[in-house]
Amino acid sequence: MRDDTPLPNLSTLKDQAKRLRSRLQAGGETIGHSRALELIAAQYGYNDWNTLHAALGNRRGPESLAPGARVTGAYLGQPFSARVVGIHAITSSPGSYRVSLDLDEAVDVVTFDSFSSFRKRVNGVIGKDGVSQARTSNGRPQLELSWS
Repeated sequence: MRDDTPLPNLSTLKDQAKRLRSRLQAGGETIGHSRALELIAAQYGYNDWNTLHAALGNRRGPESLAPGARVTGAYLGQPFSARVVGIHAITSSPGSYRVSLDLDEAVDVVTFDSFSSFRKRVNGVIGKDGVSQARTSNGRPQLELSWS
């Protein structure tokens, strides 16, 4: 049964499938990428990957977001839920949006054990898919947003 959990963006779902394949392979079970995608779709309550992919395609883009809107996602790999403080289309880069978020709970943006740096307000530039072009040192997007 499908619940109202916001869906991650397409690249996040594909990354989840890749991690699932790697984890299963490390345990001695080998599955194909298409099977991993089907398993991810099932986790989100969809009958198959095509149905999940279609649901993603029917989502509204960032242009539908306005101050006060609720979003979820990850900032520097740390999951969050937040309120949109501001969003502006970047005219010099069509399809890009500068977004400011007020996080419900501050996230620690440092992975070092003996040091922390918490952020409650974050800014970033996202594309129409809600993912930033900027990447962390491990290749993950700096900012990933999901909304309904």
